[in-house]
This record gives sequence, C-alpha cells and structure tokens, in this order.
Amino acid sequence: MTRKQKKLLVRILIALAGVILLNLLPLSGVSRLLAFLAVYILIGYDILRKAFLGARGGRLFDESFLMTVATLGAFALAIYEKSGDYNEALAVLLFYQTGELFQSIAVGKSRKSITALLDIRPAVAYVERDGARVAVDPETVAVGTEITVATGERIPIDGILLSGEGLLDTSALSGESMPRRVTAGEEVLSGCINQGGLLRVATCRRFTDSAASRILELAQNASSRKSRAEKFITRFARVYTPAVCAAALALAVLPPLVLWLWRGELAFAAWIYRALTFLVISCPCALVISIPLTFFAGIGCASRHGILVKGSGYLEALAAVRTVALDKTGTLTEGRFALTDILYAKRPREELLYYAAHAECGSHHPIALGLCEAYGGEVSLLRVENAAETGGKGVTALVDGVPVAVGSAALMAELGIEAPAPPESGTAVHIAVDGVYAGLALIRDSLKPTAKAAVEALSLSGICTVMLTGDGESAARETASALSLTSYQSGLLPEDKVTAVEALLEESKRGERVAFVGDGINDAPVLARADVGIAMGALGSDAAIEAADVVLTDDDPLKLARAMRISKRCIRIVKQNIVFSLAVKLACLALVSLGLADMWAGILADVGVMVAAVLNAVRALKLPKKY
Repeated sequence: MTRKQKKLLVRILIALAGVILLNLLPLSGVSRLLAFLAVYILIGYDILRKAFLGARGGRLFDESFLMTVATLGAFALAIYEKSGDYNEALAVLLFYQTGELFQSIAVGKSRKSITALLDIRPAVAYVERDGARVAVDPETVAVGTEITVATGERIPIDGILLSGEGLLDTSALSGESMPRRVTAGEEVLSGCINQGGLLRVATCRRFTDSAASRILELAQNASSRKSRAEKFITRFARVYTPAVCAAALALAVLPPLVLWLWRGELAFAAWIYRALTFLVISCPCALVISIPLTFFAGIGCASRHGILVKGSGYLEALAAVRTVALDKTGTLTEGRFALTDILYAKRPREELLYYAAHAECGSHHPIALGLCEAYGGEVSLLRVENAAETGGKGVTALVDGVPVAVGSAALMAELGIEAPAPPESGTAVHIAVDGVYAGLALIRDSLKPTAKAAVEALSLSGICTVMLTGDGESAARETASALSLTSYQSGLLPEDKVTAVEALLEESKRGERVAFVGDGINDAPVLARADVGIAMGALGSDAAIEAADVVLTDDDPLKLARAMRISKRCIRIVKQNIVFSLAVKLACLALVSLGLADMWAGILADVGVMVAAVLNAVRALKLPKKY
C-alpha cells in the first residue's frame, strides 16, 4: 500500500469505529448531530474539498458533487424528520471511500506491474577503471565508450560487441524466450540479458536513445493518444452527470407534486430520499476508471511481447483492421539477398561485381548489401564519386571515374540503355558500365520461417492480405503463390505504394481499417498514410518509429496476428465494461425510482460495479491463449 492508501484505510477504520460507538452512546438532539458531523468530516473532508473546488472551477457535476449533495441531503432529511438517524449519510461515504480504496489498490498494482515489466533500463552501466569494474550512471556514458556486461546483467546501452561471442535473452524486447547468439561485430540492444560470460561492448548510442529507453518512452506516451472509446466516455460523463442531476431533481419534485395535487398527500421526504439515493448510485466512476485502465493494460501486454503500440487509439484501430498490405523484402522475406547467377554478361564476373559493389556501397538496401557480400573483396568509398540513389529504381555512380548504373529495368530505360527480359524466378539487378549494358545479377531472397503461418493466421481472422513490392513480376508472383496471399502488386516505387494503399482505403467499408506493414527502410510515406502503419523489426530506425503507429521489435511476421488478437481482446473487455456498468446503473436507478431499493443497496451496487469493472480491465494485461 502507498502512504496515501494507508491514510485512507486508517480514516475508514476510525470512522467505522466512530459510527458503531455513536450508535451505542445515549446521545440525542444537537449533541448527536454534532458527533455524527465530526465523523462525517473525518471520512469525507477530501470529497467536500473536491466538490467545493470543482464548483469554484466550473466543474460542478462530478462524483464528489454527487456524493456531497446526497450525504448532506440525507442529514437534512434526518433533521427534518427528527429521526436522529444519520447512519445512511455516513454509510454512503464509508462504502464510497472503501470502493475508492479497493479501486486505488487494484489500479496501482496494475500500473506498477506494467511499469515494472516495461522498465527494462538498468540503473547503472559498468566501465573498467584501473582494472576494476566501476558502476556509473548510464546517462553519463558517451558514445564509443567501452562497457562491460557480466552474466545475468542487462545491457544498459545499445552497442557493438567487441570480441568473442555471447548468448542474449532478448525476451524483454522481442517477447521470445529463445536466446540469441551474437558474435563480435554484431549490434547488441539494451534491455537484453547476458546469459554467457563477460561481454565487452562499445556503445553506439546514448542511453536515452537506446532500445530499452525507446520502448519505455513509447509505452508511457501511449496514454496521451486516446481511443474513440475513451473520448466517448469523457464526452458521456460531461452529459450524463448533469442529466442525472436534473433527473434526480425531477424525481424529488414532480411525483410528490402530482400526488399532492391528485390526492392531497404530502410525501416530499420519501421522494427526496429516493432522489438522493438516485444521485449516489449514478456516479459513472466505473466507466471513467476502467476504460483507460483496459487500454493501458492492453498496451502493456503488447509491449511485453515485442509489440509497441503508440496509443490506445491505434490499439483500437488494430482491432478494426480488415485489410493488411505487406511489403515483401524484410517483411515477408529475410531481406538478405544471395547472388545465384550472372546472366548476359558482357564483362568478366569479378569485374561486374566489382563495379556493382562499389556503386552500391553507400546504400543500406538489402539488395545493395547482398551485392557487396557477393563481391567479397574490399570496397573503398574513395573509388566512388557522384553516387545517387533513386528510390525503387537503383543507383548511379562514378567508380574509378567510369559511369556505372545498377538497378531495375526502369532505371536502364531512364538512361536509354536496352535491358533484356529477366528470367522467371528471382530478382533481376541490371548492371550498365560506361553507358553500355554489361550484365544481369540474379539474386534471391528466402521467406521468413513464420511468414506462411502469419498469413494463414490473418486469413483465418477474416483479414485480406495484399503484398505491395518493388520487386519484379516473377519474384512477386513466386512469393504470393508460396504464401497464398489474397493479391499482390509488383514493380512499385515508394510513391506507388502510397497510391495502392489509398486505393485500398477507398475500397474499405465504413468502420474498417487498412494497415500497412513495412521494414522501415523506405516505407515511411506509406506507413504514415495507412490507417495503421506497422514497422517490422525497425527499433533502431528513427524514420520507422516516427512514421509507424505500431513497431514490432523483431522480424517475426507472426506477431501481426498476435497484435490483432491483443487488440480485439482489449476492445471486447472495453465493451463488456461499458455494457455491464450501464446495465447495472440503469437497473439500480429504475429500482430506486420505484422505491424498491434503498441507499444501502444502491451504494453496494455502485461500489461492486466499480470493483468488478476494474478487475475485468486488468485481464487485458494477460496474453490471449491463442495468438
């Protein structure tokens, strides 16, 4: 318990003891009233203060106002009837404060568990000084500093493994329990746990820019982007509270007035009592608390399994996705191209690969990396001048002063160079040297192991899968056939993908959403254009994180289906809480209006609904069994 919760518990216990004692003492008249008022102020001073401040600030109709009016009204009725029974007024506050305590504990534990699971940033980093490991504040560690990570410790800052090899538990980032082996020269991300020997790492980012910090920042900032359900509840509360106040006033005045005019009966006290009870149980606190908590828990659940959702609005949109457009390279395939053949060669193989690798050496595109790997020799940027990359087409450059063009048939046509037709399978990369066609590098990319299972899972959920790729027709057709995709479009430039997604948006039905999934290398425009942009395995890419609404921290496309299931379960819980809370509220209000329920029953129902809604909201923290 927090200090505030303990103080509230003490007040509840003292007030309860006070009520019991006052009912045993032979007090009457003014002394009894003053004694009950003292207990009333003890248990309810914070509610009275909130009601006063709310009224002064123009926020008249809130739950504190309702509680204040109802309890002071109960006191007034007891004084008017000279009954001396002030127990109901105090019971309302005792039940309400008890409900607030349970709600605060439940919400606090939920938030604490979520934050603890997400806060994977180590508090210290270790550097070697005079042969000893010294703990320092990771925020003070500069880029390029050598740090050490012992067995069982988390890597505090992103860096490059300097020597040897290690075994990393990456579950904090990817949600997967399978350890990952890393070797010297590979990047290691903060938040991963070292399961091997001592690692020496050269930091490549600052602490605040590292993977673990980004995950926590995205998760914590997610609450600022509200869903439609949360906005609806906010608007609903603004209208609902004044409406029930007006209804309570009508209940207190109109029925007794009608009875007085019709039968000459004076029954104002009974109807005022009903109106006060009506006010007590009308508080919409169950909805106001449980809906944001459900989304927060859903986002926390997704984050723990390597799915970073930037806001509850995007989590809600994910549940409404009916069409998923997928990039090919790096999303459905490994994104590691291997050279399979050289066709139509006009120059020696090694010379072609030399020119192609040097022209592409400044690019980070998977095709460029594949050509450099196929060349195998040392590549020097000093030999390259005037390199220019055209998105979706290829690269032109001067290599040793010789004009070189490497890319698609569209690039060759743009340069006025005739290119032969590519073969039926694989991705064709045309090479031109000194303005003359020199050959065709045939490269192939392999499917990710979980790509087919991911497409099948999406299809079983009734989601249409469309592949949008810049690859040629033959490679696109081969991939689409292997994965049983609904449809595909090939030979697309980045701007063509935006056009294709806009067409899908126009075709989608009202209330349905279109998502685009890309690897974040050149898909920023289309990620931003889709209803939901999902960046695949792009935690280190600033452009992808900025443009995407959802970031998958690893390259597993199966997490698409997992994200959909988490979002749908979250929305189901939200709807359950809305329907359950409103149904119980309306039923209780009807019973009170008819005189079939008193204030005791009303407050028990109100507190019960609030606690039940909060406990139901916490279920969103758990991963659905099937994903």
